[in-house]
Amino acid sequence: QLELVESGGGLVQPGGSLRLSCAASGGIFTFNTMGWYRQAPGNQRELVAIISNRIGTNYADSVKGRFTISRENAKNTVYLQMNSVKLEDTAVYYCYAKLDLLNYWGQGTQVTVSS
Repeated sequence: QLELVESGGGLVQPGGSLRLSCAASGGIFTFNTMGWYRQAPGNQRELVAIISNRIGTNYADSVKGRFTISRENAKNTVYLQMNSVKLEDTAVYYCYAKLDLLNYWGQGTQVTVSS
């Protein structure tokens, strides 16, 4: 069965870079949409970036120009390249994928931006 496995989180200094990865296990899939959400302590989960067959890519205003979402040719893995990170980027980042009418979520990976 399909599972989303995240990696790449950790501690990074303000202005630094980090790359998150999310791999779908269980086969090769053509997802309608893949993306990244995040949830900071005390806040609701919010959309960071999505990549889809229908609309291409879309980003939250807070990360435009700093983050880049991409996926491999097999559409089995999605990445989030985080550049020029800020303190407010600290959150648990969750991978999201939509396959036909079903939604899937990863377990989350912690990103901490601290000096």
